[in-house]
Amino acid sequence: MGACCSTNHEVGRDWVGMGNVEGDDEVDGVEEAGGGIVVREGDFGARVRLRGSNNSCSMFCKQGRKGINQDAMTVWEDFNGEKDAFFCGVFDGHGPAGHRVAHHVRDNLPSKLSAVIQSLQNKGSYCKDLDVVDKDEDGGQENGEKERSDDARDSCEEDFGRDMLLSSWEASFVKSFKEIDEELSIDSSIDSFCSGSTAVAMVKQGDHLIIANLGDSRAVLCTRGQKNQPVPIQLTVDLKPNIKSEAERIRKCKGRVFAMDEEPEVYRVWLPEENCPGLAMARAFGDFCLKDYGLISTPEVSYRKLTPEDEFVVLATDGVWDALNNTEVVRIVASARKRHMAAKLLVAHAVLAWKTKYPGCKIDDCAVVCLFFKNGQLRSQSMANNTSGGNPSQQENGVGQKSACNESEANPNAVLAVIAGDTEDASTVDGVSRVDSLIRVPKATPEVFTCRKSAKEPEHVEVH
Repeated sequence: MGACCSTNHEVGRDWVGMGNVEGDDEVDGVEEAGGGIVVREGDFGARVRLRGSNNSCSMFCKQGRKGINQDAMTVWEDFNGEKDAFFCGVFDGHGPAGHRVAHHVRDNLPSKLSAVIQSLQNKGSYCKDLDVVDKDEDGGQENGEKERSDDARDSCEEDFGRDMLLSSWEASFVKSFKEIDEELSIDSSIDSFCSGSTAVAMVKQGDHLIIANLGDSRAVLCTRGQKNQPVPIQLTVDLKPNIKSEAERIRKCKGRVFAMDEEPEVYRVWLPEENCPGLAMARAFGDFCLKDYGLISTPEVSYRKLTPEDEFVVLATDGVWDALNNTEVVRIVASARKRHMAAKLLVAHAVLAWKTKYPGCKIDDCAVVCLFFKNGQLRSQSMANNTSGGNPSQQENGVGQKSACNESEANPNAVLAVIAGDTEDASTVDGVSRVDSLIRVPKATPEVFTCRKSAKEPEHVEVH
């Protein structure tokens, strides 16, 4: 979920002229010729987008009804100076300063990753650099890291991007995430003691996808089935405390994992002797009150080589996934008549589903990035009427497949109308919030902001 509690703090822009922290997707900046899309130049000539669309991507972010918008997103085209390479990411903040944490990650993670990759490329040796992230400050290897290292080295035969090895991409993501979290721990301008952010980030280079996931945002790919229907393939695992390996790591570090009586389906992370903060995810940037008790900022990194049947990937925060399942999401995007409307149409459906699935609850913030793999219009538009197939077995929260696409096919404008602010009814404005962490927070101590070793890591989760 998004905000854990509202805040009246005044928030500035992370980049001059970029990023509206409270609006849906309105930003200022450089206008792209002929398109009206806001872009800026990033490292190594990359084109940075915080909203909008082109022939390859569609982006949209909608503020919910719980206070300031804590979701953020970005797309970097020609990432790391590579032609036709993309970095995509969505970030879901939580806690009083969650929006600031999410924006910090959005604005700094791509540059950090690019710098790490450039450093590895300049060294000209890749696999051995995995040791940089596998070892702690004392030179020892943390629990579970040896298996991660061995698995990555076994993948060294997979190379792409100026001889960049897959194992080095994993090392680069892990190191970048670690450095971003360290920056947050010493940044006095962002109170990340009980505030944090999820992240799902992806690099596409040619027909290679590398995905790094932290928390419960999600990446889902759409491919074509044998009957030409859109089939979802979930690329990430929702890293929540109810996962056995995650709960075991937290408990070994003396953190507690349990669900409250009033919401038995939501497992949360708690301090050893205090019933707070109740974080509903097992990994996150920030949240330093829990970093000594099992919460980590190390992402799960997975890989997929694209096939001719693969059409697009959807990255979205849990405001979307809590309301729609994987099958519904890919069918909605596939049904979009124009690519630039795909993300907006998906958010509109998520808002409608929230009203049905969580009556009386405030709608969560929603951020969506759709990255398309082929030129031209969606080939899967012809499949939209085919309701067979799909893969509903992977972590899907359903509201019924029939309702997901039919209305958008009949009258997409009616569906899009729900994201206008004046369509919200009183129950969604005044309702309760489903939150990522509880409002009561522990008292900060000086020790929290000192340098610390990372918590023990779980075994690597393979995602296919």
